[in-house]
Amino acid sequence: MLLMIIFLISRAFYLYTMAVLVYCVMSWFPGAYQSKFGQILAKIVEPYLDKFRKLPLRVGGIDLTPLVALFVLQLAEQGFFILVSWFI
Repeated sequence: MLLMIIFLISRAFYLYTMAVLVYCVMSWFPGAYQSKFGQILAKIVEPYLDKFRKLPLRVGGIDLTPLVALFVLQLAEQGFFILVSWFI
């Protein structure tokens, strides 16, 4: 049972990472954010990205916010697995 919960949390991290990546790629396509899929994805991803948009992460016109957000998400996932390994 515990392994199933760990697996589901692992999948949730993976799916959220993919959601952030897809949301970033959508910026390359005009009107993608205005589509129904883009609006749903924005409701899921924007609250997380907004936390990083307050930081000065723009360098030469390039927004590094998604890169830092993905890095922090990966650190959180690794931290979760380290904590779980202590209790198994």
